[in-house]
Amino acid sequence: MKYCYACGTKLSSKECEGEGLIPYCDSCQVFRFPIFNTAISTAILNQERSKVLLLQQNNRKDYSLLAGYVNQGEAAEEALVREVKEEVGLHVDEYKYMRSRYFERTNTLMLNFVSVVHNVADMQINEEVDHAEWFTFAEARKIIMKNSLAESFLLSILEQVEAGDLGRLIPN
Repeated sequence: MKYCYACGTKLSSKECEGEGLIPYCDSCQVFRFPIFNTAISTAILNQERSKVLLLQQNNRKDYSLLAGYVNQGEAAEEALVREVKEEVGLHVDEYKYMRSRYFERTNTLMLNFVSVVHNVADMQINEEVDHAEWFTFAEARKIIMKNSLAESFLLSILEQVEAGDLGRLIPN
């Protein structure tokens, strides 16, 4: 961040007690901590944990994980449940937070979850999704968007599921 988001003045760096050098607006006389978006992404597994749901969106041929922004005042877990219901009409029965990574292209902190749905027959995609399909883990590894954050998240989750090392999921 180079300019104050309130007044447009070029920011300088100033020592903020306990925080180090932080962007500072001399005009507003306040520290301007970085602002970024927060979003969730999830690998949705069927109840047997043998298949994963991948999506195509925005007229792209690549498959990706379901993802969506966290609304102001909303917990990441609430966003997870809401986004899965909105985009594919499924109820998240269990979930687990996995890890986060910053996605520079959209200035977004991505919070990755694994989720399990029990009633896959209820799937109804909304207008944000072009296509959604259940894939075996081997198929998913082949068709997930290569060199993407989604691929990184998915491969990590699949390794843990296949090793029986996923741990306990939280019931919803």
